[in-house]
Amino acid sequence: MTRSPSTFALVVPCFNEAARLPVDRFVAFAGANDIRFVFCNDGSTDATDAVLDELVARAGGRAEKVTLEKNRGKAEAVRRGLLHALETGADVVGYLDADLATPLEELPSMLAHFDEPDVLAVTGARIQLQGMRIERRPLRHYAGRIFATAAAFALGTSYYDTQCGAKLFRRGPVLDAALAESFHSAWIFDVELLGRLMIGAARSASGPRTIREHPLTCWRDVGGSKVRPSTFVRAPLELLRVSAELRRWQARRSRQGS
Repeated sequence: MTRSPSTFALVVPCFNEAARLPVDRFVAFAGANDIRFVFCNDGSTDATDAVLDELVARAGGRAEKVTLEKNRGKAEAVRRGLLHALETGADVVGYLDADLATPLEELPSMLAHFDEPDVLAVTGARIQLQGMRIERRPLRHYAGRIFATAAAFALGTSYYDTQCGAKLFRRGPVLDAALAESFHSAWIFDVELLGRLMIGAARSASGPRTIREHPLTCWRDVGGSKVRPSTFVRAPLELLRVSAELRRWQARRSRQGS
């Protein structure tokens, strides 16, 4: 990667990740690449804080820790981490799941899209193409495809994979507006974030507007996921709530003239 540590920052939300955070992989990647990691400890009650302190110390200035005293959920941890990354000078920011289901090695090819000035966001897509190593449990795959179809309908677009935990964004007014308010959904905040970005890009008179999906070459289910089967049962109602909130958010932005 050619960007300096100050211009690319990656947020990693952490809640009770002490037992499965791959510290050595993060440290090795930080030592070999121009990146700044922002680990957001979301009120963990295990040894996550101590593990992150060790990681930050070993990363040689390429990692830092943001602490939320109380558990606020992944959505708020990601939002706070992204805001911190922007406030400390990053030009491109993003987030990645702590379990590295999406390997860090996918980042350079995702970042390359930002060489095009019109690109606003790049999001990972878990598409099982020939030669790709996308390892998903069958039940979660099919449930995910049903949800993805419903989410794309809610967004009014042909988005393939809204829920992949690898997303990158270019700083600017559209991203600032999308992060200005907390998200209303703790689980499918990705849909809410993408919706805000799409609304903002459509209203923007200038600047980057393209939101692009990037097929991953490797992704695998990692044990210990905090997403439960009951979450999928609640998904339709949650999508309806997000759709309604996006309409309200769009109306608020219109009244504010932004």
